[in-house]
Amino acid sequence: MVVIIDYGMGNVSSVEKALNFLNIKNVISNDENIIKNSSAILLPGVGSFSQGMNNLVELNLVDLLTDEVVNKKKPFLGICLGMQLIFEKGNEPYRCNGLGWIKGEVKKLDLDGLKIPHMGWNDIEVHNNKYYGKNNNFDFYFIHSYHVLPNFKSEIAATVNYGIDIVASIQKDNIFATQFHPEKSQQSGLCLLKEFFETIC
Repeated sequence: MVVIIDYGMGNVSSVEKALNFLNIKNVISNDENIIKNSSAILLPGVGSFSQGMNNLVELNLVDLLTDEVVNKKKPFLGICLGMQLIFEKGNEPYRCNGLGWIKGEVKKLDLDGLKIPHMGWNDIEVHNNKYYGKNNNFDFYFIHSYHVLPNFKSEIAATVNYGIDIVASIQKDNIFATQFHPEKSQQSGLCLLKEFFETIC
């Protein structure tokens, strides 16, 4: 059973719908026992970094998620804000601590002549095909104003070019995360979700 973390940052219903379509058993919850008994953890989210972290703190989820993902190595998928929150630091709207599972930080996009947020469909360039191997389409849907800057390039699974190369996904051990929204990326996104959960289950 995949637990979709409910921490008040939206995006849970579209993720649930995508997993249901793929016949992947899931539940939306922030209950400690459900999280501990899950087979995988999915952290979605839209909105600001600081609000996301505040909500995780208020729900007593920070230590629980860290223990399950970092210590117990439970498979983890982060989406959009859910990817950003696993970094050490964020800056939205002010500098604050993240979960710290990936070394690096999240900064606002600063792109001369290009619209912010970066929004729409873009082809990604895959650098680690662990979960992209069965995908024939690398066009995914993005909407974000901040981007992740990992300390180690070896943890970058894919990039997207929008004036500069932006990290599109991260892969480290049991942790996989995407800046784009696979649940909103039609067939390419469904294929990615299917491969991720088939690989870990």
